[in-house]
Amino acid sequence: MTTIDAIADGIYRISTPLAIPGGAFSFNQYLVVDDAPFLFHTGPRKLFAETRAAIQRVMPVDKLRYVGLSHFEADECGALNEFLAVAPQAEPLCGRIAAMVSVGDYADRAPRALADGEELSLGKRVMRWCDTPHVPHGWECGFAFETRTRTLLCGDLFTQGGADNPALTTADILGPSEAFRQALDYFAHAPDTRATLNRLADLAPRTLACMHGSAWEGDGGALLQALAERVEATRPRAAA
Repeated sequence: MTTIDAIADGIYRISTPLAIPGGAFSFNQYLVVDDAPFLFHTGPRKLFAETRAAIQRVMPVDKLRYVGLSHFEADECGALNEFLAVAPQAEPLCGRIAAMVSVGDYADRAPRALADGEELSLGKRVMRWCDTPHVPHGWECGFAFETRTRTLLCGDLFTQGGADNPALTTADILGPSEAFRQALDYFAHAPDTRATLNRLADLAPRTLACMHGSAWEGDGGALLQALAERVEATRPRAAA
């Protein structure tokens, strides 16, 4: 049931729906097709065959040049080494903290570690790395911003439940994602969370490529600011 759909010019959402206790959930990867093709997230190792087959519908998987991850979890990079095995020129791509604490040891090839704000040319496109420590979770967390289409590959932000979400929507995703977060709060609630979300809002993204649920198109800056307000309002307070 894995699908692949364009969500912006040359950017594809690969999505696999799975049953989970109490409902269903989707696992998304994003493929940026360019001279140096870039895959953000690999999905869990057990979904490697399905994800690989979806990529093959758009381009030869052995032409992948970078395989990126936001932070070190199975749905982010469980199949990293499987992709490195079938794409001989591919390098893992992540932030410097992730490279230091996890990816440098786990990956079968040395990672390309990007600093906050560093840009990487893929050919016609440029990916800009954004460090987002503890937002939503993970010391090593970071996101990638494609500057040409203004697409923010925003990982676990705006996580939506369900398995039948459209590939791309302009409908409300803040409400459903906040309902999901209230039931299972995955935010670390670090002191700088609001400032980090506002810094992402300053990028003025037009498309938010969410890891779970629909990608979203619209005023991404305003939506990120709204998320910052919601998270701040629900942040656990220290006991007196």
